Amino acid sequence: MISPFEIIAKDDKGVDYDKLIDKYGCFHITQEQIDRVERLTGKKAHRFIRRGIFFCQRDFNEILNAYEQKKAFFLYTGRGPSADALHMGHCVPFIFTQWLQEAFDVPLVIQITDDEKYLYKQEIELDGPKGSYQMGKDNIRDILSFGFDPNKTFIFSNVDYIKELYPNVIKF
Repeated sequence: MISPFEIIAKDDKGVDYDKLIDKYGCFHITQEQIDRVERLTGKKAHRFIRRGIFFCQRDFNEILNAYEQKKAFFLYTGRGPSADALHMGHCVPFIFTQWLQEAFDVPLVIQITDDEKYLYKQEIELDGPKGSYQMGKDNIRDILSFGFDPNKTFIFSNVDYIKELYPNVIKF
């Protein structure tokens, strides 16, 4: 069982990743794709791919095709703040995303879903020093330390981006 909050394997064999890849419509990253990334970018594939830490993908060939054809694309990721600092598990996607941004020289959008954590975790407040809004701001400081290109990176808080109306609306 996989949810945003936990992973539970039925037996001591662990998680059946092939089953998950199939269930979620993903595909294994192939050696051909790894070779193509290296050829197109002139950089060695990220160690997370080479070591099989990141082993599946969706639409990776479309991204490689766009890059090869010099068509514009951007990266998009996010963070749902549930603590005032990132731990190693939170860092892994940002480490990889920074490499992708650098290797493909593309813009990046990072969405801070401070509203989502407030709405889905009853123990988290929106406002205050331990609220999801402040945790999001603290997380942004951590995210900036990964070395994203400041001229090609846009980070936004859901609460800030929708301005004055949204914080009041989601409380109701």
